[in-house]
Amino acid sequence: MWRWSNSSFCTLSPFPKGFYFLLCTYTLLVRFISGTMRHVGSLVALAMGDALGAPLEGSRQPEVWLTEYRPGGRHSRKKGEFTDDTLQAIAVAESLVACRGFCEKDLVDKLSVSYIQKPEWFGPTSTLFFDLVRSGTVPHHAALLVHKKNHGSRTNGSVMRGFPLGIFYPAPEVYEVSLTCSRLTHYDPVGGHCSAFLNVMVSDMCRGSLRAVAFRHARSLCTNDEVHAVLGSYDHYDPDPSLDSVLCSHAALYSFMHAKSAEMAILSAVNLGGDADTVGACTGALAGACWGLDALPERWRNGLERYDELVQLALQLWSIKEDAKVRGPLTPAGSPPASATGPYRRYPTHCR
Repeated sequence: MWRWSNSSFCTLSPFPKGFYFLLCTYTLLVRFISGTMRHVGSLVALAMGDALGAPLEGSRQPEVWLTEYRPGGRHSRKKGEFTDDTLQAIAVAESLVACRGFCEKDLVDKLSVSYIQKPEWFGPTSTLFFDLVRSGTVPHHAALLVHKKNHGSRTNGSVMRGFPLGIFYPAPEVYEVSLTCSRLTHYDPVGGHCSAFLNVMVSDMCRGSLRAVAFRHARSLCTNDEVHAVLGSYDHYDPDPSLDSVLCSHAALYSFMHAKSAEMAILSAVNLGGDADTVGACTGALAGACWGLDALPERWRNGLERYDELVQLALQLWSIKEDAKVRGPLTPAGSPPASATGPYRRYPTHCR
């Protein structure tokens, strides 16, 4: 009879040697699938939180909790239909897949297509930005013009779209690229730091970290005093589901960190009212990365718009994540700078 042993004990086994090989293989396969499902869960749960919160967008906190998709809201959406929050996140994910990394020009192009599809869904900062870009204004100049005209650009549009960056990039790289992605449309840096904080958490949890560990890592990387004070001490403040990027991010983080399941996290977020779709989307992205796809209610999966497409997109994004490289700007000839050695510290502004 075969004797099986390890460092802790040795015992006679009633099973053939091949049984343990198959058992180990099965265990590794389950772990692999579970890990992959965290990444899928993040993108799918983002859309779920968005679709659940859409009917409550702009409303007061409901007296009776909403627990299922329902039609209605500001733009008379269908049951299970998501908003521009998910449309923009899809654009970010598709751009990362197409370019195998962050590419400013391609992302602006894809975001512009999303805006053309549903311009009435976009917020004040993004609306003016894309109107300027479509009229020929250079994106970075457009962001500055929007900031000046609106007397600020602290809105949460760059936060809710950025979560695919957390799926694609590991920390700490995701922090830097999140700031760059936010600056495309939102000149005020605070939104970028909010996005970076939450994206680090998603990145770490997708790669197996516990949420408390991911939170501490994000807090340690945060370099903005306001964001560090509010998000880093989320328990010290009551959630406010605001359009403001810091308040929105805090409401999402608060809902997520206090929940015992993905379902309760998302429901806690959307039932705050206010900017319910965006707070729900941000909370969903965190919750999906923490608990995975299988933890999301089946009834929500069955009723979600474009569910299969979201699953496939997340799988594509995850399948190429380890091939992502940090690259610098290209020379006019299309080659890296002659003086450059090793990984470049800046991200490209166009696809190669």
